[in-house]
Amino acid sequence: MRKGASRRRTVPPPKRGGARTDTLPTIAERRAAGKALRNTVGRTSHAGWEPPRRRRDPIDVLIESSQGRLPNLVPIRYGRMLQSPFTFFRGAAAIMARDLAQTPVTGLRVQACGDCHLLNLGGFATPERQQVFDINDFDETLPAPWEWDLKRLAASFVIAGRSNRFAQRDCRAAAAESVRAYRTHMSEYAEMDTLDAWYARVEGLVDDAEDPEMRRFYQRMLRKEEHRDAASEFAKLTHDDKGVPRITDDPPLIFHPEQEQHPEFWSNVRRTLQRYRDTLPDDKRVLFDRYRFFDIAIKVVGVGSVGTICGVALFLARQGDPLFLQIKEARRSVLEPFAGKSVYANHGERVVVGQRVMQTASDIFLGWTVGDAGRHFYVRQLRDLKLKPVIEVMRPENLIRFGTVCGWALARAHARSGDTAVLSGYMGKSAIFDNAVADFAEAYADQNERDHAAMVAAARAGRIEVRTDV
Repeated sequence: MRKGASRRRTVPPPKRGGARTDTLPTIAERRAAGKALRNTVGRTSHAGWEPPRRRRDPIDVLIESSQGRLPNLVPIRYGRMLQSPFTFFRGAAAIMARDLAQTPVTGLRVQACGDCHLLNLGGFATPERQQVFDINDFDETLPAPWEWDLKRLAASFVIAGRSNRFAQRDCRAAAAESVRAYRTHMSEYAEMDTLDAWYARVEGLVDDAEDPEMRRFYQRMLRKEEHRDAASEFAKLTHDDKGVPRITDDPPLIFHPEQEQHPEFWSNVRRTLQRYRDTLPDDKRVLFDRYRFFDIAIKVVGVGSVGTICGVALFLARQGDPLFLQIKEARRSVLEPFAGKSVYANHGERVVVGQRVMQTASDIFLGWTVGDAGRHFYVRQLRDLKLKPVIEVMRPENLIRFGTVCGWALARAHARSGDTAVLSGYMGKSAIFDNAVADFAEAYADQNERDHAAMVAAARAGRIEVRTDV
């Protein structure tokens, strides 16, 4: 090639009169490509679970995942996990990520949640103030095999059902139903136009509850949430300190960090918030700039997040017009050792981008930042009409129906980044894949119980410090 000459085009120029479309595979061809994957990874290969001969000690994995957390909060994390196999499962994403890496995969990847269990899905308000149902926890999100999210979701139904002492057949039915809903809705998304699939929404907990009693239960919860606006949270969470509003300490779950007495602390916080502001779109900066920062405190939330730095920051636009932002530490995804390193240097940005890809509509204040000490964070509103499922009040038929909604929501989330037709072609029209993943879910629920028992033994032996009084 002579100097200065351009290289040959890898994509032919469009023919006169319009762009080429003959190179785009049809839906049928993409489905056929997915079906062909069964020749190398059969659908029944996903069934069951046998721990590898050299499976790493789950307590070692748990202890390793606690490194870098606030030492005084780690015993609370362990105490919450110790309560039952179900609470253990919620905090054991790192353990299951390692196990999932040993299971068969087709090689198809999506933007994965990374911690997809039934309590990480629920209702919340869109910026238009409409209730939608969706995934609402993205701490571990990363591009990864689609099967991993689905298997963790199905296993969570078996484990939750056992926690409610449901019959084995009902636990399995709920797991299988979550997979069936995922499979059938993925097939529907494959036939939809790309933008229609992107804009698709899932019915909320209230609208989708077929059981009249459960519908009334969630309606009461929603009415209660509608009254828990920023003003009511302000009255609940703050007090007046010589004319200045301050977040009220309630140790060990809400407390001001000891470093706040250091002269540089507030300067560091303000620099961190400034970096957060810089990640907001210009129109949201205009809104954010109407608020003035007043206070910040540590607030312990969840199970898996306990011990990471999670703060709540108080802002006021004027007297009686507050805004609470949750500032959560973002660490390396538990999937990274097995799915590859994130392309984002800041794990807060990894979380935010993953959430925007997967979620129907995201918080208008969603952004990320980095502290002066180098810790990564993402930021969102503390409460926004969130409606969580309450597993303890469910009957077997409610849990099974909830499996329908969760499988549907996961399919919609994966449809945004995955090839819906290839995924649908692989899973097919029969229940073969559903039953295989349900088999895995039951077997992994047994593994989870063994791991929980190992944690109980570790606590008794003094290997880990546990605090159960919180």
